[in-house]
Amino acid sequence: MSVLPKIESIGFIGIGIMGNSMAGHLLSAGYKINVYNRTKSKTEAIVANGATWYDTPGEVAAHSDLIITMVGFPSDVEEVYFGVQGIIDSAKNAILIDMTTSSPSLARKISQQALKKGLFSLDAPVSGGDIGARDAKLTIMVGGDKVVFDHCLPVLQKLGTSIILQGPAGMGQHTKMCNQIVIAGTIIGVAEGLSYAQKVGLNPKDVLQSIGGGAASGFQLNVLGAKMIVGDYAPGFYVEHFLKDLTIALEEADQVKLDLPGLALVKSLFEKMVAKGLQRDGTQGIFQIYLD
Repeated sequence: MSVLPKIESIGFIGIGIMGNSMAGHLLSAGYKINVYNRTKSKTEAIVANGATWYDTPGEVAAHSDLIITMVGFPSDVEEVYFGVQGIIDSAKNAILIDMTTSSPSLARKISQQALKKGLFSLDAPVSGGDIGARDAKLTIMVGGDKVVFDHCLPVLQKLGTSIILQGPAGMGQHTKMCNQIVIAGTIIGVAEGLSYAQKVGLNPKDVLQSIGGGAASGFQLNVLGAKMIVGDYAPGFYVEHFLKDLTIALEEADQVKLDLPGLALVKSLFEKMVAKGLQRDGTQGIFQIYLD
């Protein structure tokens, strides 16, 4: 087994809504940061602050002790890890951490291929959206070897406040599916409660003030519910990415013969949003379905 590398340089692939803040925290912490993003212009600010741009995921991997990926879909994860000039073929005695919400089976595949190449890996999807990323208060759900987890913990602590090893490879992704299943039911409840308030003639802001401190309180109600009321559908987390997560969760549930009718219903409602061309809205945009 290879010796775990001293972590001095960190590659960050995926400088999007969340990745930009996350990579910025690591840069501020004193790590040398190497970046790649499909749209190069999105990396201009962090490169101006001292990060180094590379033209391919493989080049980032070749120059980094630890490589973090935060991309969109499982197909993107497949491409950056296993494609031409990808991470697996290019990394040398490095640690790979995929923080994308992806499938547990893909996390296991990355782990298996990494081991064959003498590399280390963790799957570490996150929850907290753009606000959690900005404030370095993400919840990080990790799958992988405990020795590798402990070695990487100081890095992860620059990004989040709740960081728990859930089990071997793939279990971080399974935990994220639990998170998305709970959110799915909750955000629909918020949208329906607030649409009911409007229809019966209540002032939704007053309703939110009343119920936001009771048993219904939480991020989905108090933060995203407040955005629903004022028609702020700007993305902290894209509908198209949430729908991807719900699809993975239903597929995984089917594999273990678990029926999740509530999740299937929520998926169908978000599919209505996509049919209306609203896939790049934030998840709170589901409120629009009830305004028709």
